[in-house]
Amino acid sequence: MGRESESGLPIEPVYGPEALAGWDPQDKLGEPGKYPFTRGVYPTMYTGRPWTMRQYAGFGTATESNARYKQLIANGTMGLSVAFDLPTQMGHDSDAPIASGEVGKVGVAIDSVDDMRVLFDGIPLDKVSTSMTINAPASLLLLMYQLVAEEQGVSADKLTGTIQNDVLKEYIARGTYIFPPKPSLRLIADIFKYCKAEIPKWNTISISGYHMAEAGASPAQEIAFTLADGIEYVRTAVAAGMDVDDFAPRLSFFFVSRTTILEEVAKFRAARRIWARVMRDEFGAKNPKSMMLRFHTQTAGVQLTAQQPEVNLVRVAVQGLAAVLGGTQSLHTNSFDEAIALPTEKSARLALRTQQVLAYETDVTATVDPFAGSYVVETMTDEVEAAALELMQKVEDMGGAVNAIERGFQKSEIERSAYRIAQETDSGERVVVGVNRFQLEEEEPYEPLRVDPAIEAQQAERLAKLRAERDQAAVDEALARLRTAAEGTDNVLYPMKDALAARATVGEVCNTLREVWGAYVPTDAF
Repeated sequence: MGRESESGLPIEPVYGPEALAGWDPQDKLGEPGKYPFTRGVYPTMYTGRPWTMRQYAGFGTATESNARYKQLIANGTMGLSVAFDLPTQMGHDSDAPIASGEVGKVGVAIDSVDDMRVLFDGIPLDKVSTSMTINAPASLLLLMYQLVAEEQGVSADKLTGTIQNDVLKEYIARGTYIFPPKPSLRLIADIFKYCKAEIPKWNTISISGYHMAEAGASPAQEIAFTLADGIEYVRTAVAAGMDVDDFAPRLSFFFVSRTTILEEVAKFRAARRIWARVMRDEFGAKNPKSMMLRFHTQTAGVQLTAQQPEVNLVRVAVQGLAAVLGGTQSLHTNSFDEAIALPTEKSARLALRTQQVLAYETDVTATVDPFAGSYVVETMTDEVEAAALELMQKVEDMGGAVNAIERGFQKSEIERSAYRIAQETDSGERVVVGVNRFQLEEEEPYEPLRVDPAIEAQQAERLAKLRAERDQAAVDEALARLRTAAEGTDNVLYPMKDALAARATVGEVCNTLREVWGAYVPTDAF
């Protein structure tokens, strides 16, 4: 019996020239840095300089996370990647009853511009590229970042980085949504317009397949549903009156990288090719940068195990290699202990060292697209592309990504894939080292990093002090203007920035928008 790929496609024992019979290299490949970008978005790729090495970090208070960022910079990371706690991601203040027990747990707690100021204290924002994994309240965190930069004397046109800002995948796979789809898309269009005018070097959205993959999506599902979301965002911006070439060059994507190297390389190459054709043929993009699928990659957290956690070092190295061979623009390598708790300083440093070994001790950066022309990789690229296009057509037939989301289509497809993976793991057909084979009779002890539960009380005290000190009349006036903009058609980011500058909190701003736009309630599965 032959093996199947993660997408359920057959993998043949041997591939030869017949696999590419009738295959047109110019149509399928082109040159690196040229349409259809199968071989990478830049002509030289890593031969001039390696990818951007980011490490996703954030926990507890802004003070603790700031210390971790400075350690990462000292160890050679090229860009920061901020993790926020669940209350921040859901637009709640740390002292809100719903936030109890979650403050600072899976990321840093940010309640106001005061916290953002502490988070980036001593870090020059004109020299560091910052990625922020934040979605529904992405506009707020971006504006606070801009306010802190201005306090440092850094103008907004000098800022570089990315906000994830991909709320559609939250409805599909992750769940940190706030508003219903329609106002969420309006908010994203406002962000596009604001950044074009005010923060031109900022990547306004990172359209994410990573979280779908973590929920169980196959590689074909991951790129299909991610690109379908991307199409929805482009349509929204065009409908709002923007020219596609005015915003598309700042779009970026975010994918997972699994241990299955060959299919992952094929997936990344197929995604670039599909996106280039969609942008050129459907949206009429003229600027080559509008057709480039630039993406960040994170190694697959879902594949890490709490059993024999040191084995995760090997998994992460393999996953990171797959991302590099696939042509990623930036990379985060997970720490080996993340299946147990937040990464320690040592484990975070080891994760960064993994990238540095790939960049400086291997020869994968010596040439562009090393697998080009490989019988197996080119065949798998075509097969993943075909499978993804079939799923994208199903989404189109339902009226696009939002309509498909409201019918529960993507969620149910991913759940079926996740169930298949679970069955294969339980039966032993899918081997997971240390879990269903090669186990130890007794696991070695490991002391994880723990978040101090006192953080919640500390944040509540900071909020009480903030509310006592600030000019409440200025906050109320700015929030009233935000409400008026939300009720009408004006860009909400301008009054939102004023409110945050007046020290309105994340919860207060999001609650103002909730009162106008409502909160999303998920529908039943498809």
